[in-house]
Amino acid sequence: MRIRQGWGTADVPDRSGTVAVVTGASSGIGLHLAEELARRGAHVVLAVRDPERGAAAVARVREGVPGAVLSVQELDLADLASVRAGAKELGARFSRIDLLVNNAGVMWTDRARTPDGHELQFATNHLGHFALTGLLLDSLRAAPGARVVTISSYLHRLGRVDFPDLAAEHRYSRYRAYNQSKLANLMFALELHRRLAGSGSGVLSLAAHPGLAATGLGRDFPAPVRRLGPVFAPLFLQPAAMGMLPGLRAATDPGARGGQFYGPLGMTQTRGAPGLVRPGRAARDPEVRRRLWEESERLTGVHPRF
Repeated sequence: MRIRQGWGTADVPDRSGTVAVVTGASSGIGLHLAEELARRGAHVVLAVRDPERGAAAVARVREGVPGAVLSVQELDLADLASVRAGAKELGARFSRIDLLVNNAGVMWTDRARTPDGHELQFATNHLGHFALTGLLLDSLRAAPGARVVTISSYLHRLGRVDFPDLAAEHRYSRYRAYNQSKLANLMFALELHRRLAGSGSGVLSLAAHPGLAATGLGRDFPAPVRRLGPVFAPLFLQPAAMGMLPGLRAATDPGARGGQFYGPLGMTQTRGAPGLVRPGRAARDPEVRRRLWEESERLTGVHPRF
């Protein structure tokens, strides 16, 4: 008898009758997540900034999953007005949402401001997802056993939250800003779990990271890094389809519990089969998580109620 090593897509249970919203699903990990969830029968909503790219992603998924139930929702996480409009449309379209995967992100961008005046990476990766989740909480509560899965990064371990300068007005490092935003993702997931559990809610909040995976995030890298990418990427990066697995497990494993963090189980957590991993020390500080939550409420104007 052949024994399969690790958890894989064959372990995903039937998702028929459920609604899953995946941000950033037009490429990379988000697209792979959308395809696997659709393969198991979920109605998958691809929440994307560019509707044309979203339509192309739908066509690609249907090539592999004929009959997949898919739809596109325009959503620009860097623009809080777009987040509010998108959440409102989703609430009107669906009586409940069973799964929200906060996956979209940008990485190592040039210094930039959003329409709301926030630093681009922190706004896109964290604040937009914080606001979206808060605005969709009622829709999630309407689904028994609903889950929120927030995709962080292996690099969250190098991050720290610079509360005096969250907007990077005084100094900017593309690398520091990214690490901060992914630490914020993980802190948000853990603090959301604490608040949901404390209120007796049945909604679960989990987090995952893909290790080092080849995704479309490289489009924002500095030109020298982009040129070297094709040479070095195969040596260090696992395919996006593998990087997707920790998020898929957090989203679908019947044994998963709120507050858990999934990542690759290989050496240094950069690649391998998905399983439970330990958050970095900074993410485990409850006081910093609470403060980040309060700052996120202030910066987005979204105040989730539990």
